[in-house]
Amino acid sequence: QVQLVESGGGLVPAGGSLRLSCSASGLPSSSYAMSWFRQAPGKEREFVAAVSWSTGSIFYADSVKGRVTISRDNAKNTVYLQMNSLKPEDTAVYFCAADRFAYFERPSPTSSRYKYWGQGTQVTVSS
Repeated sequence: QVQLVESGGGLVPAGGSLRLSCSASGLPSSSYAMSWFRQAPGKEREFVAAVSWSTGSIFYADSVKGRVTISRDNAKNTVYLQMNSLKPEDTAVYFCAADRFAYFERPSPTSSRYKYWGQGTQVTVSS
């Protein structure tokens, strides 16, 4: 049984930083990707960042590039999302997602491609 558990959300002032964590267990193979998505009220879920567990390749949405860093700890099966220079428009529920990807397959930015999801963690950035 696959479980993804996020933590690290909270309330921060604009310009502040947060680090989100997503701990995974039960993933069926070593060829997978873990990604972060976010969903603001009334908006669709959008891609933030992804890391391929096979190759270590990293991908970012243009909207967060330069402010966000995704990283992983292989030994802990954990992915992190370091967010700096936060803006009020970053306010959303942040979700961790995972699914199997072929070795050189680029992680998808489409939420429907992912089978496994965490429960989400709220990030609120005050102006």
